[in-house]
Amino acid sequence: MASRPPPVKTEPGEHPTTAWPLALAAICLIVYASLYPFADWRDQGISPLRFLTAPLPQYWTGFDVGANLLGYAPLGFLLALPTLHNRRLPWAVSVAVFGAALLSLAMETLQSYLPSRIPSNVDLVLNMLGAGLGACCAWALEKSGIVDRWSRFRARWFAQDARGALVLLLLWPLALLFPAAVPLGLGQVFERLESALADALTDTPFLEWLPVRELELQPLVPIAELLCVALGALIPCLLGYCVIRMLWQRAAFSVAILSAGIAASALSAALSYGPEHAWAWLDLPVQVGLGLAVVLAILFLVLPRRGAAALALLALTIHLGLLNQAPADPYFAQTLQTWEQGRFIRFHGVVQWLGWIWPYAALLYVLVRLSRRERSGAGKTVKSADDSSYLSE
Repeated sequence: MASRPPPVKTEPGEHPTTAWPLALAAICLIVYASLYPFADWRDQGISPLRFLTAPLPQYWTGFDVGANLLGYAPLGFLLALPTLHNRRLPWAVSVAVFGAALLSLAMETLQSYLPSRIPSNVDLVLNMLGAGLGACCAWALEKSGIVDRWSRFRARWFAQDARGALVLLLLWPLALLFPAAVPLGLGQVFERLESALADALTDTPFLEWLPVRELELQPLVPIAELLCVALGALIPCLLGYCVIRMLWQRAAFSVAILSAGIAASALSAALSYGPEHAWAWLDLPVQVGLGLAVVLAILFLVLPRRGAAALALLALTIHLGLLNQAPADPYFAQTLQTWEQGRFIRFHGVVQWLGWIWPYAALLYVLVRLSRRERSGAGKTVKSADDSSYLSE
């Protein structure tokens, strides 16, 4: 009879927390959303802090209030959570609110130099309140023991060095919210980079150095679209397999992550084309591609963690290569203009950048993971009482 593995330790600080990198991502998103479009900077000849003593704005909407509250709530939560959990300091909530307030003050001050933005003392107060709500939520979760239960759950399910993969997996559904030319197809940037580089080199002698394509990019044939969809759905599964300990856990995770990807794609279509078209993207090639991804995810359940990382690297390379050989669809470009002209412009711009960057960040992650040396004893496989095996490196 197989022996039971030793209990997993969950001492504070044993597992690197995902809160700090997520907080850094939240700060980057706030800076982008606050200073977009980063153009036409000017000095208006007034103090950039004048907004602090200005009269209350005459016009505001419920969306403005909600956006300023909810925009900073995740940051307050992520800044307070690791300090509360690891050191249990009572002033962690105050420090989180103070840090968020400094960031908000910096953003509102810089908006004084942007003609398209209006700094507001109300926005500053709402941002502080939002950060306070998030920090208090972290405090409540810590006091109720939910954070400790999450730590034990993470120790049972994920390897100790899972922080990078967890951050990427949490951001993946958000990256899918901006409409993609190919469902689940993230990272289609080649044509945009080519055009941006040509515009930047206009009227310079370096423009002649820019390679010129002899053939125009051609739309993807159905089989290529099918493969892109399948790989786009399979990549987060393989990314999870890199850090998940047991077979049945991998199976449960793949169901959850694929469901999240499908739900995010449906929400994106509903926001783009209307609720009645939420599932219009789910045509036959996409359905077959998703089915293929499910079959491959099942077949790859038994891969060792290092093998899953190698396969994820191969899948990312093929996926990005296929996707960037296709041009942007004109109808799709028109849809993007609809997004960009809406009232959610700043948030959609953030999500668009996530969609562009996510696969390349995942590519860098698996490269770094594969380049590290295996730990001593990593080749051992331990079985639990229910015969579900731990997966080695």
